[in-house]
Amino acid sequence: MAALRSWLSRGVTSFFRYRQCVPLVANFKKHCFSQLIRPWHKTVAFGFGVTLCAVPIAQKSEPHSLSNDKLMRRAVSLVTDSTSTFLSQTTYALIEAITEYTKAVYTLISLYRQYTSLLGKMNSQEEDEVWQVIIGARVEMTSKQQEYLKLETTWMTAVGLSEMAAEAAYHTGADQASVTARSHIQLVKSQVQEVRQLCQKAETKLTEAQTAELLQKTQEDTDERAEPEPEAYLRED
Repeated sequence: MAALRSWLSRGVTSFFRYRQCVPLVANFKKHCFSQLIRPWHKTVAFGFGVTLCAVPIAQKSEPHSLSNDKLMRRAVSLVTDSTSTFLSQTTYALIEAITEYTKAVYTLISLYRQYTSLLGKMNSQEEDEVWQVIIGARVEMTSKQQEYLKLETTWMTAVGLSEMAAEAAYHTGADQASVTARSHIQLVKSQVQEVRQLCQKAETKLTEAQTAELLQKTQEDTDERAEPEPEAYLRED
């Protein structure tokens, strides 16, 4: 009997211990399940958010956002700046090319004048040598002229682009950009015109020097043909 009672006592104690452990295990399982479920919910939420980000959504216009007019004015201001820079570079190159051509013209003028002053004082060999120098200077002048004419075409294109940019700036409401571009166009045109006038003066002087050389040469030839006539007249007498 004592052994039976001891066995029953141990059984009851074990039963109550089991009843106490069951809630703990259940809570543990719920805790573990919730820990497993929680990342899954996070993953689903994150994936859904990424999916929404991938879908293009029309941006709502806000009062502080830039309007189309402002964006166009900003763009046309960049265009006027770019065309003005291009015009400045081509103007500088053109002025330099015209200046070099003008120098070549004055060099040829000097040679023509020296040649004219020496007519009748040189033998045929010396005259040929001087004339070869003149031909070389003329070739150099022609090369400089072709170079500046080529740059002049590019410069005129740059002027046209700047004028179109200024016109576009005016129509889009970028008044400051339009006024600045037009002022810059007038400035470079006046600079090129000044250099052209100096070049035209040099070309006029070259024409005068060539004319003087031709007249002097003609006079020398006439004098040479006229000299033997008195001798022939004396022989007949």
